[in-house]
Amino acid sequence: MPTRKIIAIDEEKCNGCGQCIPACPEGALAIVDGKARLVKESFCDGLGACIGECPQGALRIVEREAEDYDLQAVTAHLSRQSSESASRHPVTRECPAEGIWGCPEASWTPEEAPASTLRQWPVKLYLVSPDAPFLRSADLLVVADCVPVAYAGFHRDLLKGRAVVMGCPKLDDAAAYRQKLAGIIAKAAPARILVAYMEVGCCFGLVHLVRQAVAAAGKEVSVETVMIGIQGEVLERGTVYPARPKEDLSTV
Repeated sequence: MPTRKIIAIDEEKCNGCGQCIPACPEGALAIVDGKARLVKESFCDGLGACIGECPQGALRIVEREAEDYDLQAVTAHLSRQSSESASRHPVTRECPAEGIWGCPEASWTPEEAPASTLRQWPVKLYLVSPDAPFLRSADLLVVADCVPVAYAGFHRDLLKGRAVVMGCPKLDDAAAYRQKLAGIIAKAAPARILVAYMEVGCCFGLVHLVRQAVAAAGKEVSVETVMIGIQGEVLERGTVYPARPKEDLSTV
């Protein structure tokens, strides 16, 4: 068995708060019998994204013999987690496939469709320049790709009045995202940042990237978060950096 870096959990320090669980993009941690446990060695990549989320200091990276990190197994594991979450929140009714405007649940016709609140182009984080005029002193929305599909109120509640950059923290280049976000924060000095992500474990990585980018940029900026469930509901709101007055997200 190879020797590599992997997470270690001090059970005496762990109080089972669970803050490390969403911080692990691979879903490698779980609360078992009131303590954080490593689900499977091959699920842990050894990068330690969860460490900063433990208020008890119970997590650390060690080097020992362990199973190799298995990306394919992690992908299957995350897929199972999503399926289990969907089964706990079943869709009670479905729209028949009668074309885009054929759903009886729709409350408006094509002519009455709500107007887009998008104020810029491009929107992908890879393509947005830190020097883009629309970013300067703006309220910035950093959003995971799946959020606009899952959350019906995306334009009304999240995008309206904000500049936006979007991407996938699991499938895209995290280092490139971190560098780009740090450049945007340093050069554009956004007034506030709202991070919108999905409830699946890997998506929380977007919050980590923004936190690291703010630290790298050395700027004071308030950062708040909104977690969207796979059924389209707002599950949780939080604050990462309350350096400026909190934004009222009560309507989100």
